[in-house]
Amino acid sequence: MSQKAFGLDIGGTTMKLVSLNPSGEGYVLEAAAVSPTPEKGMLSESPLDQEAMAQSIAALVAEAKVSSKIVNIALPENQVYTRVLDMPVLSESELASAIYWEAEQYIPVPLPSVTLDWKILHQPKAGEPNTKMQVLLVGAPTALINKYQHVMALAGLSIQNVETEITAVIRALIFGEGLPNTLIVHIGAIGTLLSIIKEGMVIFTYFIPVGGIAITRAIASDFGFTASQAEEYKRVYGYSSKTFEGKIGKASEPILLSVLSEVKKALAFYAEKYKSETPITQILLSGGTAKLPGIGIFFAQNAGIEAAMGNPWKVLASQEVPKEILDSAPDYTIAVGLAMKHE
Repeated sequence: MSQKAFGLDIGGTTMKLVSLNPSGEGYVLEAAAVSPTPEKGMLSESPLDQEAMAQSIAALVAEAKVSSKIVNIALPENQVYTRVLDMPVLSESELASAIYWEAEQYIPVPLPSVTLDWKILHQPKAGEPNTKMQVLLVGAPTALINKYQHVMALAGLSIQNVETEITAVIRALIFGEGLPNTLIVHIGAIGTLLSIIKEGMVIFTYFIPVGGIAITRAIASDFGFTASQAEEYKRVYGYSSKTFEGKIGKASEPILLSVLSEVKKALAFYAEKYKSETPITQILLSGGTAKLPGIGIFFAQNAGIEAAMGNPWKVLASQEVPKEILDSAPDYTIAVGLAMKHE
């Protein structure tokens, strides 16, 4: 029996591992674990740093008691190029030729250094006049893919699938019952991913280079805290106005407002492009920063629509799961989406 791939999310501050086993219409959670990402993470080109990274990954796999040596990974969104394209209706062979020319317009580096991938999101039915097909284009630096393959090999692992973080987030959060038209806001450590889901399909995706680390730095700067102190205050008080006299929330507000500005632009883009169709009815929050007290209220009040916490654990069949893992659901979204990916 072939080994089943597990999901490994290598974030800016933590690594998350999830192993799932399909069961009926859901999954059984076989393992979930988290550990700090080494300081230089996957950014360093140094063989010593890459060896340290591999050792940390191998230790996490051992801690989670995962026997599989097959892994699915996501490349960091700030190092890949992702765009939803509106294109004339083309055959598969025509698309394969046309996509290269489209990529030249949107990818600001020489294409020979990039590995391209694409997926048809919407293929109009016969008889739908003036309708374009929608294609998700992804370009990843080939050197980046090679680095991940090298580090995983050092850790004793083999990569089955490489994809983008937002693809994994969407897979985890739209699982099961139909999702209303939704704006997903995944706030990670280094950046924030925005994605509009319309009738179960992604129609827009965008990366903002502002995330949880920026909030931590703002709190540390305002109060003279160390990074670890600021992180703890952020986790406990968040954006709540009812604790610590709302001072922590005030320190983080400029960062959240910059994210809110892009959220409003995404909502305006949808309202303009799909005037006569069902509007976006909710913001779905994900990522570690989504757990902070008051974040949901901040987005609901300022964006004018409902904001809810995304729960990747809804993919699980009925089983007992430790409370600390359930409570950390937003942290695991990318890892869950990766673990759900089959060949």
